[in-house]
Amino acid sequence: MSTTNTRTRILEVATELVADSPDGDISTRAVCEAAQVGAPALYRHFGDKEGLLSAVVDHGFERYLATKRERDESTDPVEDLRRGWDSHVEFAVRNPNLYRLMNSPAMRTPPAAALESHRILTRDLERAAAQGRIRVSPELAAQMIMSASVGVALMLVARPATFDDADVSRRVRDAVHASILTPDAARVEPGAAEPAAAEVPSAAARLSALLREAQGPGLSTAEAALMKEWLDRVANARPGE
Repeated sequence: MSTTNTRTRILEVATELVADSPDGDISTRAVCEAAQVGAPALYRHFGDKEGLLSAVVDHGFERYLATKRERDESTDPVEDLRRGWDSHVEFAVRNPNLYRLMNSPAMRTPPAAALESHRILTRDLERAAAQGRIRVSPELAAQMIMSASVGVALMLVARPATFDDADVSRRVRDAVHASILTPDAARVEPGAAEPAAAEVPSAAARLSALLREAQGPGLSTAEAALMKEWLDRVANARPGE
């Protein structure tokens, strides 16, 4: 068996064992036995158990990320954000063990799939910021959306008896988006938010996003970085600060 085929075989077997495991955990011994390879082969290809599990996450998440990479970005980044949240949660519910593994505290090194997913989300937020449709910086908005969507997904996966409302994900999504997006973009009801309160942060977020796309004329790299820092600080400031 070639080196490539050995690695692929180990990875496929480990992925199957993770999916079938009651708690999503596997042993390297079980993987070696099922793949019919010795422990040295496993460690040569993956380093250790954590390296193997990281590879399993990336392997399983590849299908999910492929749909995001190949999608055609719409002219409405806010709608792309909504669809992105929904597809994220849907993937978690369809692949509970894989999703729990991806977000396990035991994974000291974030899988590459998690980092790429975050980059895709941030890119959509930068597009929204360039249109003046978010009130905080794209980086802060990405952290807020990612932490909330992962939290919802984990609760649906880990505690389905408690979180049995199929609509809870949409409700949390809309609540988080309402705190990040400008009122018109978030589709909030009249009176639910004061548009004026978001005007300055939204303008700052937009200017910061545009500054990323093209450095302003006459600005050095250091000056552009400093301006971005100031704009992000204004965009992320809470009312009254």
